[in-house]
Amino acid sequence: MSTDDTPTPALNLWHHARVATMTPDRPWGWIDIGALVTEGPTLRWVGPEDQLPPELRAQVTTTHDLSNAVVTPGLIDGHTHLVYGGQRAHEFELRLQGATYEEIARAGGGIRSTVAATRGASEATLHTLALHRARTLLADGVTTIEIKSGYGLSLEDEARCLRVARQIGRELPITVRTTSLAAHALPPEFEGRADTYIDAVCTWLPQWHAQGLVDAVDAFCERMAFTPAQVQRVFEAARALALPVKLHAEQLSDSGGAALAASYGALSCDHLEYLSVDGIQAMARAGTVAMLLPGAFYYLRETRRPPIESLRAAGVPMAIATDHNPGSSPALSLTLMLNMACTLFQLTPEEALAGATRHAATALDLQDTHGTLEPGKRADFVVWDVGHPRELAYRFGHSPVLRVVAGGQEVSR
Repeated sequence: MSTDDTPTPALNLWHHARVATMTPDRPWGWIDIGALVTEGPTLRWVGPEDQLPPELRAQVTTTHDLSNAVVTPGLIDGHTHLVYGGQRAHEFELRLQGATYEEIARAGGGIRSTVAATRGASEATLHTLALHRARTLLADGVTTIEIKSGYGLSLEDEARCLRVARQIGRELPITVRTTSLAAHALPPEFEGRADTYIDAVCTWLPQWHAQGLVDAVDAFCERMAFTPAQVQRVFEAARALALPVKLHAEQLSDSGGAALAASYGALSCDHLEYLSVDGIQAMARAGTVAMLLPGAFYYLRETRRPPIESLRAAGVPMAIATDHNPGSSPALSLTLMLNMACTLFQLTPEEALAGATRHAATALDLQDTHGTLEPGKRADFVVWDVGHPRELAYRFGHSPVLRVVAGGQEVSR
């Protein structure tokens, strides 16, 4: 017992495994016959099983034989819009008939239709819907999720969405990072008054921050959303609160948003189909992560893919996320996104998995505690029914998850 009578966390040994630690020192961070020791929610030791110190083994209270299965870090979904009401299947039909994303939005569909459904739903309903989505991701091996607001677009409705996101983090054994995306679209009551709306957002941010609801600030920089000058005002408000920023950038056109975000030390720039050379160079200098969203690329039937080769050559880390949302990526499988990142964007399987672990952690400012299997980091890992981690990108249409461990505790699925 410790001096304050708090029980010392038990040590658990997870052994007889092939471990992809995803550390960058060697391919996959591979350990052929490996073991992990967890102490409460933390990884105490990771390495080749025959190198486990005898004195540490002697302290183990519970042993888990993983039967030569593959172990990876828990997956990290670094870009989601989990909290919303309604759905937009009818817009899917419209797109198949030739309507574009922008045309649907201008006709009152798109984000605005989801805003109406979200505002019309109770907080309890929003919670029930989002909790189900989060549980689906958890069952697919996701142990850390970023959840954006952006479908309330008012002081209280955005706060409701952020409260729901926080509640999910308390109810499930996962890490949740919340992002304010109030600068997502122009709500109908501000029609023709975009600058006035941005003024409002900049006054709302300190209130949400004071309530402990916001970890980061995002915006949508696009001709159908907000201009770089308007986004800059939001970023200045975030900077005054010492909140990190990120940006929906260069999805439909090159607005220079990525370079702007990088100038603020952005954690990530997301989408990036129209990213320029200047944007790439700015991101590389700032250490900004390129958050690739192949689900939206696929769903919208885009033909211009992000400049993967140039990002790779510049050393810009590339993360992968579901971008779960009702209008352009209603996907709830990060393992499917691994496959899409390889087939659509030509990432290697190792790059894709790094993008859903190590680089995704950096995009959420969690690189010191998440994303790789190393002593001192959070004990989040997945046991997979595969022969090698490359199979996680190779296969699709089913989940090879055997066990999910989050914070040192096995999750019931």
